[in-house]
Amino acid sequence: MACGEGNGDPQQDSRGCVKTRSVQVTSERLTGIVLAGGSSRRMGRDKAFLELGGRPLIEIVIDRMTQVCAEVFVVAGDPRPYSRLGVPVVLDRFRGVGVLGGLHAGLEVASNELALAVGCDMPFLSVDLVRAFATWAGGSDVAVLRQGEHIEPLHGAYRRTCVEAIEAVIAEGQRRIVSFFPRVSVRYVTPAEVAPFDAQLRFIRNVNTPGDWDAVQAEWAARADPSLNRPTNALS
Repeated sequence: MACGEGNGDPQQDSRGCVKTRSVQVTSERLTGIVLAGGSSRRMGRDKAFLELGGRPLIEIVIDRMTQVCAEVFVVAGDPRPYSRLGVPVVLDRFRGVGVLGGLHAGLEVASNELALAVGCDMPFLSVDLVRAFATWAGGSDVAVLRQGEHIEPLHGAYRRTCVEAIEAVIAEGQRRIVSFFPRVSVRYVTPAEVAPFDAQLRFIRNVNTPGDWDAVQAEWAARADPSLNRPTNALS
């Protein structure tokens, strides 16, 4: 049942939906999928292990996701670089189809119906916003941000109901991660909905080039709250 009006409790309504800012967050158990193992050609080195504050990007991402999700794992073509991160590593079943194959691999093994998929190089993830995307997926197979004609699929909520549609488009030779969207129900989140959490949309910033990396390092160093750079304890 989707989250709706509560019973007057400012923290949780009768259906287990927790309120945060203007969104009530579902208590549905979630799986976190961290997509890694890309070629990093433009970066020139494995961006997952670039360090901010002495911590690899992928470790920062995993830390954020463990605060929200009942299970978290990394999806990659080669498990060896990620074997010491403290979470399971899932191998792509469909090789050569990029992120689409990684999303499929993660959804296929997820223990929970709803999963949050993010890139391994997104250090400005917001825990509250990840929770909000899970809520926005209520009643839909997918929830992703759309800005005009531009869709941000690498920070989204996906249900296991997408697996069959993904397999179908892969069989047709398609590789774009959004290629299966016409076959499922998609909830497009607007920048206005995201604004109370992250008006500058920093959460979708990632590292593809040395220029991106320079900008991310500068912003990380300039943030006013240094506590955000410290590890946080994962929730069980």
